[in-house]
Amino acid sequence: MRPTPVLSVQGLAKRFTLHLRGGQVLPVLQDVSLQVGAGECVALVGASGQGKSTLIKCLHGSYGIDAGQAWLQSEAGAVDLAQATPQQVLALRRREIACVSQFLRVLPRVSTLGLVVERALQAQPAPAASADDGDDLAQRTARARLAAGALLQRLNLPEPLWGLPPATFSGGEQQRVNIARGFIAPARLLLLDEPTASLDAANRRVVIGLIDEAKAAGTAIVGIFHDEEVRDAVATRCVNLVAPIVEPA
Repeated sequence: MRPTPVLSVQGLAKRFTLHLRGGQVLPVLQDVSLQVGAGECVALVGASGQGKSTLIKCLHGSYGIDAGQAWLQSEAGAVDLAQATPQQVLALRRREIACVSQFLRVLPRVSTLGLVVERALQAQPAPAASADDGDDLAQRTARARLAAGALLQRLNLPEPLWGLPPATFSGGEQQRVNIARGFIAPARLLLLDEPTASLDAANRRVVIGLIDEAKAAGTAIVGIFHDEEVRDAVATRCVNLVAPIVEPA
């Protein structure tokens, strides 16, 4: 018997209302269905404008899902992302859904190391209350700092930059911070939107290695990879998205 998929999308649809165009409705996704098992990397393919990034944002909870279902087998049981409350989505993002987008959106004064450590701590289960809570947090933070430093070093981000906010970094440096946040903690579902954009060949190879390790750990991955070499290296299979036909107004 085939195991239950980590993610099962059935008949998903997403549309946008263009209020500056007289309320015209623009369908972007229609009747999208896919399944992703543990250890699989499903690459979304299709021409620009077919809704690949929109699907990633729907699965991450950044966009609401207008129709259909998106079942995630979470630690607490199956959750339909199409019906999940904002509180449920935030809880899933903390511990079970990780995302690497093309853009880094962070607080401007938080250091690079702090951003990655914050994500690592956020993904850990809340410890049971005890008199030693302060010591426990200090130990967990110390371990998170070591792991974050090792990952930033692996991504070839110079250590002198770790104490600086990444707002003034180059595009490639910011993307490496983004990748470190996405991969610092184990995830049940990992969403990747052009993770190797702005990266040089050496760092693309590092990201390929990180994706392979996540697959080996049983993470289900949905990704967009315009770099065909990267896609060929990491994708278990591809799903082609076809844009809905827009009827003339």
